[in-house]
Amino acid sequence: MFGFCGVLAAAFWAVATASSAPTESVIRVLLSETRGPVRVRDWDAPGKGILLEPVSGGLRADLRPVGELWRFSGRLVSAGPLRVRGGLEVQRIPTGLRIVNEVKIEDYVAGTLGQEIYSDWDPEALKAQAVVTRSYAMHQRARNRAEPYHVGSGTGSQVYGGADAESPEIWSAVRATQGEYLAYEREPALAVFHSASGGQTASAEEVWGQALPYLVSIEVRGEEDSPDTYWRATISRTKLGRALATLGVQVGPLRDARVVERSGSGRALRVGFRGARANHIVEARALRDAIGESVIRSTLFEIRPEPDAFVFVGSGHGHGVGMSQWGAQAMALRGTDYRQILDTFYPGTALVRGGSQ
Repeated sequence: MFGFCGVLAAAFWAVATASSAPTESVIRVLLSETRGPVRVRDWDAPGKGILLEPVSGGLRADLRPVGELWRFSGRLVSAGPLRVRGGLEVQRIPTGLRIVNEVKIEDYVAGTLGQEIYSDWDPEALKAQAVVTRSYAMHQRARNRAEPYHVGSGTGSQVYGGADAESPEIWSAVRATQGEYLAYEREPALAVFHSASGGQTASAEEVWGQALPYLVSIEVRGEEDSPDTYWRATISRTKLGRALATLGVQVGPLRDARVVERSGSGRALRVGFRGARANHIVEARALRDAIGESVIRSTLFEIRPEPDAFVFVGSGHGHGVGMSQWGAQAMALRGTDYRQILDTFYPGTALVRGGSQ
């Protein structure tokens, strides 16, 4: 359903390197890296802003050399179409320009929450997502403390919409949970989430190969309202063969495809293909990436052959680890508060305050 459903496994490995809970009040968000110029604007000031261009040896602002790093701040600023709070940092890099937004963490949560969950959902579900969003940001900030930025702004991280993603409902959830984050052994937890689990979440171990005590498989009730509770994807044998080719697999015209190994939560781990020239087994996650995550919405699927195609019949959307957003909404509608929702999906973590300090 939302951007972070496809969080990269690279974020998982951060857990071993995250240092103690950071005290800074800001987070650095990569907005974009571009080869060409960008116009930076203060929305409270008249005019069209300043044109920044990459040139040999540094940057040029409205035709004037300004060195290799340029900073700009205001109530609402932009570099391109996205309006954000805080400050912008434009840096000359070998490929062009890197644009980073340095923003207070509560403003970041507000600018992300509206991109990752429906703002008209139950307030307790919104609060749970606010804590999860803040926790992930703090985890990545601790991990990437020495890097040029802490988090991205797209689907490989959490989708960040800046000031235009805010709403009264979103800010209500942010303020109600201000500074709260999930911690495990006093460190910010890797609070990953997904849209819908298909009835059973996955453990971190089965998806990413390394166990975390608070990312285990649990049963989820009440996801029936999710559009991804049941889904079907019909993929022609030719298209499936092309997807396999991108993985370096050449088996000839496809004759059969089936799941040959499943995880503890029932998700496909490996898929076997029988072709006219060879047989081959591929990782289910790699196959999903090759076909497209919007087509194969999760690895909780089975495969049914048809004369000219294979039908993938599945349930859920996303990697399945951590909080199911539709499951959280169902719990909220049953009267569960956000603290209990978080305790259910991240057992063994502690809800602590201090994320905005």
